[in-house]
Amino acid sequence: MAQLRLGELPEEPLAAAAMFHAEVLPRVRAGLAAAPADFTLILAPADYTHRAWRLAAVQALAREYAPIRVNAVTSASEPAIAAALAFLDTAEGITGQLLELDDTGAGEVVSSLA
Repeated sequence: MAQLRLGELPEEPLAAAAMFHAEVLPRVRAGLAAAPADFTLILAPADYTHRAWRLAAVQALAREYAPIRVNAVTSASEPAIAAALAFLDTAEGITGQLLELDDTGAGEVVSSLA
């Protein structure tokens, strides 16, 4: 599964969406066209005001590149990201999803694959 880890985006949601669409989306499309493979974006956590544009972007990419699966994971926790990537690698029916992982309140990350 291919993945792209994004750095920090602007705090303001419209600015973050604009930067994503201008700078990141062309790289994602080029990667998917060059080497078609299931793809996961890894995003830094952001508040609820970013959810709509992030989900819309992932859903549009998943529709455009089907049957390639495109998903996104939002987290600052490396163990949580690793567990989510392992899950997505085996969940062949999941695409177009934004998985916002709870890094602070859910307790220790437990993988169902262990």
